[in-house]
Amino acid sequence: MFKALSDPGRLHTLIILAAGERNVGELAEAEHDRVGTVSARLKVLLQARLVKRRREGKNAIYSIADDHVFQLVKNAVAHAGEHH
Repeated sequence: MFKALSDPGRLHTLIILAAGERNVGELAEAEHDRVGTVSARLKVLLQARLVKRRREGKNAIYSIADDHVFQLVKNAVAHAGEHH
């Protein structure tokens, strides 16, 4: 889990998802990145069970896996903010 969180791009994805669920296209737009890059990040986050996925028609919708992950992300962001 911490290895998955060690990448700034994946952490940024989790921060965006902490605000609400999104599909890959929405995440790519929010992150100003390519869909393929975001998909690769999501694959790692899914394998680490930090995010979950549900289907809505042809779209995959991603969200934070649970409240424990949400609190972990929230605390990491708060901690980083204390050191700037």
